[in-house]
Amino acid sequence: MTAYEFPTQAGLVRVSDRDRDRVLEQLREGAAQGLLSQDTFLRRMELVFVARGREQLDALTADLPREGRFTRAVVGSVAKASAFGVRVRTAWQTEKLPPLMLPAPRPYPLRIGRDPANGLRLMHDTVSRVHAELMCRSGLWVLRDLGSTNGTFVNTHRITGSAPVRPGDQIGFGTTRFRLTGR
Repeated sequence: MTAYEFPTQAGLVRVSDRDRDRVLEQLREGAAQGLLSQDTFLRRMELVFVARGREQLDALTADLPREGRFTRAVVGSVAKASAFGVRVRTAWQTEKLPPLMLPAPRPYPLRIGRDPANGLRLMHDTVSRVHAELMCRSGLWVLRDLGSTNGTFVNTHRITGSAPVRPGDQIGFGTTRFRLTGR
């Protein structure tokens, strides 16, 4: 038996999922820092799931440096502050986008693209001739990409096929962006 294999013992208290997650994170961090070989990392990952006690889990990370409470608190705080900054930046950019008013519902879709036959003509190099279409189905607005080269976007996510949209959403065709507004 190697140093990291555990005998099965009856009567050990089952470790919590939180404890297992903590050890898995330490192993991932150790592998990312180059402190564990790929084989060692994989073997220890397997042993995390069969460990029966906290001592067995602790043995798997005994040779890795430990993060203190302060370090975890600082890293967590920085992550939260960064996420807040992203949300503020997105909200700020959304308000600066030109508005695009939803049309009155009609039985046929509004085609969007560079072609003069489209209901909404956008003259930009990144917009395809027939880029997308906007339609109202049972009171729900749906934006559908029509195989455009540079993509159709809803709230910064590229869509393939269709996606529901509503007033306040950011929509994009190629690199052009708009903020949908209601009537």
